[in-house]
Amino acid sequence: MINIKTDNEISEIQQDLKDKGVKYCMGNYVDIHGIPKGKVVPITHLHHMAHGSELYTGYALDGLGQQPNDDEIASVPDLDHIIQLPWQPEIAWMPADNTLYGQPYKLNTRVLLKSVLEQAKEMGFGMNLGIEAEVYLLRQDENGKLSVPDPDDKLKKPCYDTRAFLSNFSWLDKMATSINDLGWGLYSFDHEDANGQFEFDFNYADAVTSCDRFTFLKLMAKEYAKQEGLLATFMPKPFSNKTGTGAHFNMSLYDLETKENLFQCKPVDDPHGLGLTKLGYQFIAGILKHGPALCAVFAPTVNSYKRLVRQGDMPYFTWAPVFNSFGSNNRTNSVRVPMGGGRCESRNADGATNPYLAAALALAAGLEGIRENLDPGLPQEKNLYELTEEERAEKGIGFLPRTLDEAIDAFEADPFVEQVLGSELRNEFIRYKRAEWNEYHTAVSEWEIQRYSHLF
Repeated sequence: MINIKTDNEISEIQQDLKDKGVKYCMGNYVDIHGIPKGKVVPITHLHHMAHGSELYTGYALDGLGQQPNDDEIASVPDLDHIIQLPWQPEIAWMPADNTLYGQPYKLNTRVLLKSVLEQAKEMGFGMNLGIEAEVYLLRQDENGKLSVPDPDDKLKKPCYDTRAFLSNFSWLDKMATSINDLGWGLYSFDHEDANGQFEFDFNYADAVTSCDRFTFLKLMAKEYAKQEGLLATFMPKPFSNKTGTGAHFNMSLYDLETKENLFQCKPVDDPHGLGLTKLGYQFIAGILKHGPALCAVFAPTVNSYKRLVRQGDMPYFTWAPVFNSFGSNNRTNSVRVPMGGGRCESRNADGATNPYLAAALALAAGLEGIRENLDPGLPQEKNLYELTEEERAEKGIGFLPRTLDEAIDAFEADPFVEQVLGSELRNEFIRYKRAEWNEYHTAVSEWEIQRYSHLF
């Protein structure tokens, strides 16, 4: 599962990197939040690094387990997925997997995703994943307050606004040029639904590659924003009255031998007319079966649930998913089958998700749906926001968790989670997220002060 190259292969990679001007190698794995961690070594030390020379105290990191007296974990860079930093070409970025005593370390979420992919492989499947990257480009003052830096970006409905797009062209051009130069296949980018918000869409890839790219894109967006004196943030809901930041997961399975998309069929061959095979519907059924638990990893922060509302402090519907349901191009469902079929889209994933953890659980849920021949029922085509509670109950449409606390309850209560993650990683996630909720719940907000200080 962890691919260690031969010495000759490492030497060839090392020489190629030297020829490209690389001086340092950065091996990056992520903690439980999806935040990159790692060490940097000189290019001359690549052989040692590739064999796990760089050691880490797991206790010093969030969600990597261990006690202060435990032996250190190592990281092994994936030399098949090297990215030379576009803004700092002396450094080669390498996604890494953790090991302990030379074995894959099960609390590493990239290792976890690979293990679930092995289960899919036994069934003859690979996983395609495309992640839609939405991001805010903002200014942050000395007091930490966020604001939209472009004074002309003030339309009430700014989606696809070309003027605001052009006003931020310097940052956008750096991002787009780098994505293209990296070979990711950028096919669209635009001003998104909120002031200061943008989206980059590039080709899907195998699940591990897409998670690596999303992790790197977040790092890159922040670095280029710094060059502009700004902040790029993937925070799910930075403003209560503006659209939140999604990271929609577009998923399908492919045949390992033929590479054929196993979810794709002609709409006329699909009884529901969505262009999805029976396998695709079974996969969706698995996602819905564990929808509340999955929400904890798709939307993993207190702030995530300020996004997952029907309207909130906005003049119009958010179109954020609040129901555990599926449909066609209907964005009020949490799982959507986009026009043309061939894939399903989990829409409750946001910019704070750890992509490896979310992809692992989503894939495992989908595989369970296939093994158990589950049926998701009929697709929901109406605007679910406008249905009455009685109408939703009649259709069997349940809500997704409405707070992080509810999501962690669902995560903890679902035996499936422990089956996939193991008890240690499951418990680590619960521990950190419970602490996050409790810290938030006991903090006194500015809203409370303004509302109650003179009222009582």
